[in-house]
Amino acid sequence: MESSDDGFLAAYDAVLAARWPASTESGAVSTPYGTTHVNSVGPADAPPVVLLHGGGTTSTVWFATATALGGAYRVHAVDTVGDAGRSVAGGRAIRTVDDQMAWLDAVLDGLGASAVSLCGHSYGAWSALHYAAHAPGRVRALVLVDPTNCFTGFSPRYLLRALPMLLRPTVRRRRAFLDWETGGAALDETWLRLYDRAADFPTARPRTGPRPAPEALRTLRLPVLLLLAGRGRAHDAGRVAASAAALLPRLETALLPGATHHTLPLAAPPEMDARIGEFLAAHGRDD
Repeated sequence: MESSDDGFLAAYDAVLAARWPASTESGAVSTPYGTTHVNSVGPADAPPVVLLHGGGTTSTVWFATATALGGAYRVHAVDTVGDAGRSVAGGRAIRTVDDQMAWLDAVLDGLGASAVSLCGHSYGAWSALHYAAHAPGRVRALVLVDPTNCFTGFSPRYLLRALPMLLRPTVRRRRAFLDWETGGAALDETWLRLYDRAADFPTARPRTGPRPAPEALRTLRLPVLLLLAGRGRAHDAGRVAASAAALLPRLETALLPGATHHTLPLAAPPEMDARIGEFLAAHGRDD
């Protein structure tokens, strides 16, 4: 009989086989918080880009972005320790923002990357923004894809609809919430099977925490690209854009009109990855 772990891992590998480039390399980075799984694409000597996924989605959700960027960059999509994925928690637990930053320090050290371009979606964007404030010298360029809890709070309606799923995550509840937020958008079926398997993933969920301190963001001199879902229900995109513009000195903002929070980056419009590629070509390489 197949265990839930075996089913999850088989579904994970199915997404890699079906959607990721054949040249994808999977590796493990040892950290004080456990072993971090990384899926990597692109020339080994190309400028590094690190992708951080949203809660419960795994690094496999980045297949289109990794494919689009993999010709010019060494792209590393990371499974967050403590969330669904192939990373294995161990040693210290990630309990605070400082722990999350120390974990990312160790991941970049393990990848041999002194400086990277950092791209995150949702919770991953929250981690990425905190990291840029924590170690600005290690971040060449920052891409925030519909970031949550960075510049404004969540929509109360979004939180209310998410509550049953958060209290007791089941396949039915997760799918119902996804259908509501995306407006029933067609999503990749291979990835959805993995998403279903993650409903009872046997580990603690990643820790979140406060927004980055405004004074820390005002002093950031690195370039930031903010991409917002035009039809998303997680927050008000206009308020996020205005708040970010008031804090970040080198900010570029773009609205993705047909996107929702949970169609990104899975079913992003082509212009999302094109815009990321243009931004990194201008800012994501050595000076």
